[in-house]
Amino acid sequence: MKEDLAYSSEEDWAYQSLAGIGALIQSRAVTSRQVTEALLQRIAQRDSGLRAFVLVMGTEALAQADRADREIAAGKVRGPLHGVPVAVKDLCWIKGFPCAGGTAVLSEFRPEEDASVVRFLREAGAILIGKTRLTEGAYSDYHSSIQPTLNPWNNDYWTGISSSGSAVAVASGFCFGSIATDTGGSIRWPSAANGITGIKPTWGLVSRFGVIELAASLDHIGVMARSVVDASIVLSAIAGGDARDPTASQLPRPDYVAAAMGADIQGLRIGVDPQWNTLDVDKETQDAVLAGTKAFAELGASIVEIEFPKADEVVKDWVPNCAVEAAVAHELLFARHKSLYGPVFSSVIEAGASLSGMDYQKILLRRAAFKEKVNALLASVDAVITPAHPFPPLTLKTISTLGAQPELISKLQRYTSPFNMSGHPTLSIPAGFARDGMPIGMQLIAAQFDESTLLRLGSAFQRVTSWHLQHPPTGGIR
Repeated sequence: MKEDLAYSSEEDWAYQSLAGIGALIQSRAVTSRQVTEALLQRIAQRDSGLRAFVLVMGTEALAQADRADREIAAGKVRGPLHGVPVAVKDLCWIKGFPCAGGTAVLSEFRPEEDASVVRFLREAGAILIGKTRLTEGAYSDYHSSIQPTLNPWNNDYWTGISSSGSAVAVASGFCFGSIATDTGGSIRWPSAANGITGIKPTWGLVSRFGVIELAASLDHIGVMARSVVDASIVLSAIAGGDARDPTASQLPRPDYVAAAMGADIQGLRIGVDPQWNTLDVDKETQDAVLAGTKAFAELGASIVEIEFPKADEVVKDWVPNCAVEAAVAHELLFARHKSLYGPVFSSVIEAGASLSGMDYQKILLRRAAFKEKVNALLASVDAVITPAHPFPPLTLKTISTLGAQPELISKLQRYTSPFNMSGHPTLSIPAGFARDGMPIGMQLIAAQFDESTLLRLGSAFQRVTSWHLQHPPTGGIR
């Protein structure tokens, strides 16, 4: 970043790093209002072709920016997020603003308080620029009343399901980071499909209070940004205990930014299962993950061949596990307003309500056993590396046939849903491009509450590669 440049337009600012634009704002080289106005203009000009946002909070965002500028001018800098525009997925309550969660049934809902993650962002001085679009209830399909978000790299390709709006907003230079959620892959798939960085923290690291549930024990609140360092800044703001969520961890919060800024990964042990990482995996994805593994070795990490615990059963169990919890979350609304639900989400809720207690208990026992196997493996290595998914982003035409291809769904979930079932933290980082120009993602997994190791590894990788610096074509449409 060249801080001596005369920054004067949204093109100058849109693809600055979050850390860099924050430093400029906090040093008063530019104002938060100038940056926020520029991004609002960019959204107005370009988002109609991408549909990342379901709600742009222009007036509110500018008022927040003015407040940030006054505070900074008075010497009251809250931290690296102060004055920086970010977005939140439209599952998160923002007091007085609509929060539909991608549904029709909640279209009139206006929460009377902020979600905890929103409150934490406000306390850090972030500017909430808008709410991002998502699938119905954060499951797999958009409600018929909502137009899907489009991939800025190529509109004919998949955006990655639920947190697609958050990913597209970050990839398109509409914000510097975004809050996203992941129940079975919805941070990692969109991050990989849009060429950005996404961290799904350990379950319980980030409070779920005020975030509409899909499946309580599978839902993870996380971060999307264009780099690991930027993601670490947002994670630092939102992680930690919360009196409003008794499941939020009370463990001391590490310095995630310091972890991401640390240069040395010498001696860290990265586990690789060559068979699991290549079985039915696209050759271009295999090559990208192999190149990433070599880059870590050149940076001083030790690459250790491992045998990852068999995950086929836990991948299969994810669907009924999620369905039961979605049925609980939507029990009253679905009973009263079933007609307002789309066919896919309705079928999920009905399937969950019909599952027997015996069958559900068997799932929970298998899930607990799998978690302990992953814990044991991660006691022997510091992280595991896998693809984010087995192929580059699929075309929308192919995705439209998923309902008739259960084997394709299982492949798609192979590297994501196991870590929702186990609750382990994961990091998705850009690792290359396919021949068709679409991004390829790579995933790292670490022990529970060891996000710091993921940040160290991911940031080291991004210091010697430039995949995360690539942006979609001008205008975001091909």
